[in-house]
Amino acid sequence: MSAAALHLSPAAKATLPTHVAIIMDGNGRWAKERHLPRVEGHRNGVESVRAVVRACGEVGVKYLTLYAFSVENWNRPKDEVDTLMKYLARFLKNEIGELTRNNVRLEVIGQIYRLPEFVQEQLKKTQAALAKNNGLTLILALSYGGRTEIIEATRSIAEQVKAGRIETVDINEQLVAQHLYTRNWPDPELLIRTSGEMRVSNFLLWQISYAEFVITNTLWPDFRKPEFFDALEEYARRHRRFGKV
Repeated sequence: MSAAALHLSPAAKATLPTHVAIIMDGNGRWAKERHLPRVEGHRNGVESVRAVVRACGEVGVKYLTLYAFSVENWNRPKDEVDTLMKYLARFLKNEIGELTRNNVRLEVIGQIYRLPEFVQEQLKKTQAALAKNNGLTLILALSYGGRTEIIEATRSIAEQVKAGRIETVDINEQLVAQHLYTRNWPDPELLIRTSGEMRVSNFLLWQISYAEFVITNTLWPDFRKPEFFDALEEYARRHRRFGKV
């Protein structure tokens, strides 16, 4: 266990990212190593979500985006997808008390209309129950794809140009950002990926342009507060230049 396990250093506290995004990877491998069904990895990963949400609230991270289900994940075996949807609905219902105690608001990005009706209904109920909270904003990326998001933004802008509401010369970074799912929140300064994979997997492609990446070999079901604090410490050691010297 590292020195950063239980407490952040003054340097890390001073350079805390406002927005952290996490690619929660390794559930399947975690289950395989234990000769368990893949869905057991997903189920055990819920405790990691709880741990990171609590840690964000403890240190003052304002936004946490979790890559929970991608558009590509619809191509997984139907039984696994169905089980994941049931777990998701259960999580959304059962975590209301925990999230309320931690003053967490819930937001969601992605093609939500593709989720089963029972998941959409529970999502609405959970968001309504947490709407008055003003601490951490937890953003779940569900049925999400970065390329899909950019395509949808492009179509929306093209429709405005066609309708004569804007000119092509008006299209800039700010305008594109205003048409993304994430228009209401700052871009992530830190992207964490568990399980050691070195790719972004179609996640927040526009928004992570200047994010710092921290890759950990820890599988998501084993990722807890110590590992999260280690990532924050690594972020604090980076010198963010944004193309400058």
